[in-house]
Amino acid sequence: MVEVCGVPKGAFRFISDYELIDAIVQRDPHAMEQLFARHHLAIYRFIVRLSGDPSLAEDVVSDVFLDVWRGAHKFRASSRVSTWLFAIARNKAISARRSQPKFVADDDDTMPLEKSVADVEADITQSSRRALIRKCLMQLPPVQREVLDLVYYHEKSVAEVALIVGIPCGTVKTRMFRARGRMVELLRGAGVVDFQTA
Repeated sequence: MVEVCGVPKGAFRFISDYELIDAIVQRDPHAMEQLFARHHLAIYRFIVRLSGDPSLAEDVVSDVFLDVWRGAHKFRASSRVSTWLFAIARNKAISARRSQPKFVADDDDTMPLEKSVADVEADITQSSRRALIRKCLMQLPPVQREVLDLVYYHEKSVAEVALIVGIPCGTVKTRMFRARGRMVELLRGAGVVDFQTA
């Protein structure tokens, strides 16, 4: 019977991410499969929201887990495994976007609003409020968008976001404040007048 981290595959004991990393260091392919299954979708969604490019996100996810397979021994357990994975993904996405001619990582860089009022009304009618929030999120500058995404979609703390993004906690809080204010403006502009920030 195949074992993962010394536990027969299919057994009911929860295996922590830390145990999976230890097993990956020992070249356990089943541990790699479990880590991938556990985290690939969240990382993919993060990169899509960060870049707006699903194809790039697929490539980044592959690269992240290839790096984990090759470099699991570098993980020092000073943060959660998911925080480490998001940091790798963010760095890879930024590197990939820099190689594309249109990438500009700037606080003043915003994505244009391309939908008409009629389209926005149709979106509200046909899709959930969550979809509208995601559309407004994509209009934020990338540095603000990634912070909001990590906090609200991936439930990362300010300290974890600071580790992932490589900035001080104070800068994370400032970006959060600016991003929330801009989101309120965008959502109100899209007809969501009762949106409140936490």
